[in-house]
Amino acid sequence: MRTLRIVISVILILVSLGLLAFSAAFLFHAFPRDTASKAQDTTQEVPDTPADEPETAEESPAPAPTQPEPEPEEEPAAEEPSEPDTTDTDDAAAYIQEYLAAMTTEEKVWQLFITTPEGLTGVTTATQAGETTRAALAERPVGGICYFAANLVDRTQTMAMLENTQSYAKTPLFLGVDEEGGRVSRAGSNEAMGVTHFEAAATYGARADMAEVYQVGSTLASELSALGFNVDFAPVADVVTNPNNTEIGDRSYSDDPQVAAAMVSAMVDGLQRGGMVSCLKHFPGHGSTETDSHQGKSVSNRTVEELESCEWIPFQAGIDKGAAMVMVSHLTNENLSDLPADLSPEVIGYLRGELGFDGLIVTDSHQMGAITDYYTSGEAAVLALKAGVDMVLMPMDLQDAFDGVMDALEDGTLTQARIDESVLRILAVKYSFGILA
Repeated sequence: MRTLRIVISVILILVSLGLLAFSAAFLFHAFPRDTASKAQDTTQEVPDTPADEPETAEESPAPAPTQPEPEPEEEPAAEEPSEPDTTDTDDAAAYIQEYLAAMTTEEKVWQLFITTPEGLTGVTTATQAGETTRAALAERPVGGICYFAANLVDRTQTMAMLENTQSYAKTPLFLGVDEEGGRVSRAGSNEAMGVTHFEAAATYGARADMAEVYQVGSTLASELSALGFNVDFAPVADVVTNPNNTEIGDRSYSDDPQVAAAMVSAMVDGLQRGGMVSCLKHFPGHGSTETDSHQGKSVSNRTVEELESCEWIPFQAGIDKGAAMVMVSHLTNENLSDLPADLSPEVIGYLRGELGFDGLIVTDSHQMGAITDYYTSGEAAVLALKAGVDMVLMPMDLQDAFDGVMDALEDGTLTQARIDESVLRILAVKYSFGILA
């Protein structure tokens, strides 16, 4: 796995250039992509069973001590510091810029969406990937797909489905799953998947054993990668400050922000050292709410000062450890904004500015009541992107979301530069984790 530091460097370079790198010069360079399918084709099944309800989709153990180097007999002569080798970063930047330049506007916009296999294909419950999936990805080359328990029958079936799906994509996909442990365990809850079903986060937080949590992340990275996944929508970085909060509850490591921060840092480290994209969730912190944003509007009244001294501490720890992705929730906090957090420029501004996150920002599921009760899929997608989000997760109507963004580009609500900025981040994270080769 290429380190996340490379991708962050790439993004900073590209953004600092003010996206001027997307000059006409690159348009003369055709970017070769041989994406012919190598996987054996299968048919698309449409079982009668309903799909899962959408779910909202840390410090590593200290390294072994080394022997100290002996002191030199004489003080060596001072040397001029050498310039850091930026060849890899420069190569990554050039590769990603050229890749972006070869994409059509439509291809760029499709990259901004993570959908379900059902949202992509229109089938009732997807358990195989065949011609229906191939055709859907040719028409709708989305940035990623999120899978649920109903899609995961057994190990052999899942591996074939994910391998085929990935082989059909022109631009390699994020293939993600909610695998937190406890009650949110899409693969681990099914013994046929061969994925360890770990305990709820609160159980580990009570023991406050960073090495143990690191091992959880490392194990999940290995087991999920073997199936074909490359994104785990975990860990939960929320601090439960309201004992009546049932949406988060034991999904949080602790009601102590320092304990939660240590566990989050360890989990991020374990996942990403194992090559799995880690996603912190649910910024700006969902632990103070009482209502479930799956069902409707969810409200927090925490002040910025309270958030800084509590809720944001675990998020900052995960960001400092190098988390590649942060999920922003739908909660409304009028001390920050009168909009749902993932549609709010102010909330995204805090995440980018105060917490210094320069990675990939994704919304929570846009199939949840906090969004669908108030916005169309197109309206919500445009507002999220305009606020500074990079990817929209699971719009209720994928085509309407895409059309809304295309219309916003045409009327000037969104600019091409804004779209390119997010696609750059998407491509950079995919490159960093070896998804985009």
